[in-house]
Amino acid sequence: MTWLFLVGAIVTEVGATMSLRASEGLRKKRWIAPVTVLYITAFSFLTAALANGMPVGIAYGIWAASGVALTAVGAHFLFNERLTWRMIAGIVLIAVGVFVIELGAPAH
Repeated sequence: MTWLFLVGAIVTEVGATMSLRASEGLRKKRWIAPVTVLYITAFSFLTAALANGMPVGIAYGIWAASGVALTAVGAHFLFNERLTWRMIAGIVLIAVGVFVIELGAPAH
């Protein structure tokens, strides 16, 4: 269940960030509610993951790294933002880093 909470935190945080981008800096007022609700939901899921015993270093590391990678990919597809080979290499390095962190983590 802890991992599902972390996945929920990641997905809703990326959704909030994509909504923030769609709002054009909150100039499009109709996006304020989704941005707010999704960020609150993301932090609620992260809190639940931590409350269920996931170490904060692991949870935050995976949450932040996954969020960066998924946001870059999402912005490419949703907003036609550029995704360079260097960015793709960075995403691969993020994935490897998250994997290595998880390998070194104590069982939870």
